[in-house]
Amino acid sequence: MIDMNTAVASAVAAAVIGLFFALYQRNFVLSQAEGSDRMRQIAAAIQKGAQAFLSREYRAVAILVVIVAIALVVLSQVPGSGMSILTAVAFVFGALASGLSGYIGMYIAVRANVRTAQAASQSLNQGLRVAFASGTVMSTMVVSLALLGISLLFILFVNQLGNAAQAASALAGFGFGGTSIAIFARVGGGIYTKAADVGADLVGKTEAGIPEDDPRNPATIADNVGDNVGDVAGMGSDLFESYASSIIAAISLATTAGAFAGDGLLAAQIFPLMVAAAGLIISIIASFLVKTEEGADQERLLGSIRTGIYGASGLIGVVIVVLGLSMPFGEQSIGVIVATLSGLIGGVLIGYFTEFFTADSYGPTKALSASAEGGAGIVVIRGLALGMMSTLAPVIIVVVVTLLATSQAGLYGVAVAAVGMLSTLGITLATDAYGPVADNAGGIAEMSDLPEEVRDRTDALDSLGNTTAATGKGFAIGSAAMTALALTAAFITALTAGGSSALGAAANPAELLLNPQFVTGLFIGGLLPYVFSALTMVAVGDAAQQIVEEVRRQFREIKGIMEGEAEPDYERCVAISTDSAIKQMLLPGVIAVGVPVGMALLAVIGKDNLLGEFIAPISLVGVLLGSLVSAFMLAVMMANAGGAWDNAKKNIEAGNYGGKGSDAHKAAVVGDTVGDPFKDTSGPSLNILLKLLAIVSLVIAPLIGGAFPADIDAAALDSSPAVEQTADDSGG
Repeated sequence: MIDMNTAVASAVAAAVIGLFFALYQRNFVLSQAEGSDRMRQIAAAIQKGAQAFLSREYRAVAILVVIVAIALVVLSQVPGSGMSILTAVAFVFGALASGLSGYIGMYIAVRANVRTAQAASQSLNQGLRVAFASGTVMSTMVVSLALLGISLLFILFVNQLGNAAQAASALAGFGFGGTSIAIFARVGGGIYTKAADVGADLVGKTEAGIPEDDPRNPATIADNVGDNVGDVAGMGSDLFESYASSIIAAISLATTAGAFAGDGLLAAQIFPLMVAAAGLIISIIASFLVKTEEGADQERLLGSIRTGIYGASGLIGVVIVVLGLSMPFGEQSIGVIVATLSGLIGGVLIGYFTEFFTADSYGPTKALSASAEGGAGIVVIRGLALGMMSTLAPVIIVVVVTLLATSQAGLYGVAVAAVGMLSTLGITLATDAYGPVADNAGGIAEMSDLPEEVRDRTDALDSLGNTTAATGKGFAIGSAAMTALALTAAFITALTAGGSSALGAAANPAELLLNPQFVTGLFIGGLLPYVFSALTMVAVGDAAQQIVEEVRRQFREIKGIMEGEAEPDYERCVAISTDSAIKQMLLPGVIAVGVPVGMALLAVIGKDNLLGEFIAPISLVGVLLGSLVSAFMLAVMMANAGGAWDNAKKNIEAGNYGGKGSDAHKAAVVGDTVGDPFKDTSGPSLNILLKLLAIVSLVIAPLIGGAFPADIDAAALDSSPAVEQTADDSGG
């Protein structure tokens, strides 16, 4: 039997190996040639813009992190709050780790792009190797820092508090810190990248008729910067939080759900750490399987990525079985194994169906490309329909995984299913972070007038990146849904632990369904993703409008741009995108944190007065469940519609339906313009929203539970008309 110290030591050792591997890959990437002076000049401009944006974003977020940390310290000192000051400590470390992983990922990405372009001048495989290696730097940093932070903090908190349940509660602060960075990295980066992209496309492609990444377009540098701050730093922080929170939820449910005792309890606590550690090592090994040959088509390039992912999934599946059988779960061993494997398989299936609906090698996107001959309106209609239909498979998969996991291992099964789904994040995230590097490499190749054969190779890598990015977003959304569900289960369990009356008589299923406080919470939760998405899309629209006006002004006022005789003012577009993103990312982030905190405070304040008839802790449960269902389907629809519009456009640019410059191409560009904020801003940001709502609720669960002690009559607290009527009917 592995004890707690051995398990933590194993997880720490795996994390350290991961950090050294990231350093090795970083050195490999930076050792590659950068190409010509012109290539280095363009790359330097992208690096400067990305650094400027991320520095401003992190300075703004740092202020909020300090404010929240102080608030957590103050709450921990409130008598009866049940919160520990260690929650604030975990929060700060989570924020630092998330921010660091995002920063390092972006740092290497903006240096790998030019090296990938130069490597593509040698061979397709060499270009793939450099770009994918940069992706592994991001992925292994995310996994290693999350695993290292959780392992060290958990053993520290257990020793400090002497209680695993309290330690798990304080550990939730680590996930909260990671989410606090992720919400702004995702929203801010998404606003930036799509404002620049939409602005560049609308004026450059549609009005001026010049190619994408043409050096005459003043917004092209801002567009390339945006790929990195949104899809690298933002995605890294997003999945850092999913990964960390899934492990935290599993540890929390192991200690509070009451399904395990004795050695089985210890096994349930360390099992997610062991799975995560094994997954990290296996992902590192599988990353060496990703390679290709000269002249490979898209199917063979996709095959090289699949080899790495499927290989890692198969190996970790074997490890999960071995771990489950070797730990003293007793009769629950098979249940834990089945629950974890269901999440692993579910993640692979979600990735496959996302690829099916977004890649131009399959029917849905091919049909979308063909519809462009009917005009922009038809493209938009068909794209929306495709996105809506694409929700079917992921929802069914999550439903099956949830039912299977809970039937085999209860609520703990949901959490370990999420851990299983994210166990191969070390390679899955690498395939996503690879995409922006390949995209930038293509832009640098075009702006530097590299030979056509080099551009063909970077186009092939870019097209592969579009598919892997879409698949990565689908995986991120699915894992976010499972993680949020696990966190919600941990929150409900924390409220009912020790006989707390926080949920009143609503533990009775019939009364829960009729409880107006719960039902209204469902409506509020279902509404939040739409308000949140509206705010982020309006932000993209406003910022893009400024870019459009600026690009038009430069075309009009700077003589010689279109002839290539004058240099555009790239920095002006970078500055516009940066200013707009920083200003407009705050409100969505504040809403995501403020709603659960506000509802919890109102529930506590109103427990002994009239306000309690309208808002109670069960209202917050409704918000979490309502937002989970709504955000999951809306995010899948937006991400897949956006990915399909993008690949439909590229399918036409490859020479189909008239090729570049045709009416069909112009219609597809409009569809892609609509899809840009769908797939890169609003859709992915919903991942953070539903996880942030859940993790904040879990963090403040001790405060809510402390306000509703176990010795209070639960029936007396629930004053809803439905409950009173039930009591009367039963003679109460």
